[in-house]
Amino acid sequence: MLEVERIDKLKEMISPKRLEHSLGVRDTAIDLATIYGVNPQKTRIAGLLHDCAKGITNNNLLKMADEFGIVIDGVIKKVPALLHAPVGAELAKREFEVDDEEILNAIRVHTLGSEEMNLLEKVILLADYIEPGRSCPGIIEVRKKAKVNIDLAIRIACDNTLMYHLNNQKLIHPQTLLTRNAFLRKGENDE
Repeated sequence: MLEVERIDKLKEMISPKRLEHSLGVRDTAIDLATIYGVNPQKTRIAGLLHDCAKGITNNNLLKMADEFGIVIDGVIKKVPALLHAPVGAELAKREFEVDDEEILNAIRVHTLGSEEMNLLEKVILLADYIEPGRSCPGIIEVRKKAKVNIDLAIRIACDNTLMYHLNNQKLIHPQTLLTRNAFLRKGENDE
């Protein structure tokens, strides 16, 4: 499927604002891929499609997750929007003709991360966090670090996300903590 066809299909599935974000993630991911030597075509597809399930209601995300055999834990039951990443990976396969497991995994883990991420997965997670349309406390530091130390940038992004959730008394998915701790251990001497 050509990129223009994927964009046309995305227009039917997500809001114009979300499409703008997805295009920003694609472009930011390509910039990071250039720095870190990641396959640009895989990066382009994963960046564009990472939020393809964002337009789906929470109830439908839960139903689709059940249909696709995606594990639904206690936090996800309370915050079904977190399912947009694993459901999005399934939609990328079924609706957008993506059969590359690296691309699908990058979409699958772009929200919560994982302890062992390859470079493509890191690039998509980070591009989603730092794309130009985003603003949040600490983002300038993460954007700077992203260009020189992707692991440290991800750890700082995780720290910022945890602080946001703590300050706003929101549930924290345990995978966010696992990802943060793994990246803290990896780069204890990076700062």
